[in-house]
Amino acid sequence: MNQILTRREMLQRCGCGFGYLAFSSIFASIAQSHAATNPLAVRPPHFAPRARRVIFLFMPGGPSHVDTFDYKPALQRDAEKSPPSSAGGPGKLMPSPFAFHRCGQSGLEISEIFPEIGKCADDLCLIRGMHTNGQDHSQAILKLHTGSENQTRPSVGSWVLYGLGSRSENLPGFITITPSMIAGGAQLYGSAFLPAVYQGTPITGQAGAALSQAQIRHIKGDLPADLQRQQLDFVQSLNRAHLARTGGDDQIESVIESYELAFRMQTEAPEVMDLSREPAEMLEMYGVDRTPTDNFARQCLLARRLAEKGVRFIQLNHNF
Repeated sequence: MNQILTRREMLQRCGCGFGYLAFSSIFASIAQSHAATNPLAVRPPHFAPRARRVIFLFMPGGPSHVDTFDYKPALQRDAEKSPPSSAGGPGKLMPSPFAFHRCGQSGLEISEIFPEIGKCADDLCLIRGMHTNGQDHSQAILKLHTGSENQTRPSVGSWVLYGLGSRSENLPGFITITPSMIAGGAQLYGSAFLPAVYQGTPITGQAGAALSQAQIRHIKGDLPADLQRQQLDFVQSLNRAHLARTGGDDQIESVIESYELAFRMQTEAPEVMDLSREPAEMLEMYGVDRTPTDNFARQCLLARRLAEKGVRFIQLNHNF
């Protein structure tokens, strides 16, 4: 009968266990420094920050960058000319049909289709040097979230949480709202080779359902809080015993931490996700209960509420 060995078991059984002896020495020094700290504890950055949290709006299918924030004077100059031979393909160069204006003291060039955003030019940071090697949307989406179009890498939210920690004790440090199950799926908020504690927590519903029906899965318990605590204490004692036998495993440690976090979330998450607590004028300003803005308005409002509770990285996924 074939038996699947874990990496630690293989080191124990192969080569008279010398590999495991070396591993144990290395792990002991790492575990000693790691055990005294919470993996999600707030970490001081290298420089004094102005920003405390990230709200990442991912809106695929939007207007072209050359029509919005990326003014191309050479494209205007070479309108109707044939593209360079290196670009390949027939056709003529087509500039943006919209006028661009310098906005704010910074003189940031913004299209006329965004007059209100233009008023906030000095509060914006635009990156115009991004490029990709991929040929289709799926590759570009994966690269945007992970930095790679064909390898399993940690998502940007996981890196932020890993580097800075979380300010919220009762909510996950990285939450993604109605993420896509296609074009990358869970990789778009996964932690890959980072410990599992840094992966994103999705707020999901049935496919195509409105955000008003979405929730964090398995957050509601069927037992009273005191009985849940007793049940959890028993399960956690088994987890910690198994962790001691294996000599340390980040997956088990993440499970232990996630169970404790889920228990605390039962009181915090429902209150945060209850948008009915917002004043009527706030719901009106965001566009809640109106067509076609309701779903995205709820995402934006929920993201603001999560940020106010200290969630480090919140990702919105519109138009999936």
